[in-house]
Amino acid sequence: MRTNLTADDVADLLEEPLVAILATRRPDDTILLSPVWFEWRDGGFNVWASPSDKGKVGHIERDPRVSIVVANSDWPYKGIEVRGQATLSQDGFFDVLGRTSRRYFGEDVGPGFAASFTEPGYVIRIEPGALRAWDYADEV
Repeated sequence: MRTNLTADDVADLLEEPLVAILATRRPDDTILLSPVWFEWRDGGFNVWASPSDKGKVGHIERDPRVSIVVANSDWPYKGIEVRGQATLSQDGFFDVLGRTSRRYFGEDVGPGFAASFTEPGYVIRIEPGALRAWDYADEV
């Protein structure tokens, strides 16, 4: 297994419409793991949350420390984990929602899904504080 890779080394993985797992901290310091749509853009992850999301958003408002993992399930396996401080913003929400909706649903359904949101939610931005990436390309 190759380790100590960069995001560029697993760039093809970050382009796939895989579901990422976002870890946030509950008030009792236990971890909530949430499946999320994501985009890797400008050196970090963008994840959107609906306007009514009190789970992830509330956790991040209280404690911005998060982790996010993306990994494939096809050989040769590869993945990336980023740990850092998340920021919340409503700026750009509809842009992130539109791009990820098209990415995950396709051009036929994605725009309609995005258009069903009438009020902005939140963009969760996660830039690497620590990054761990790996693959099994050397074992093929």
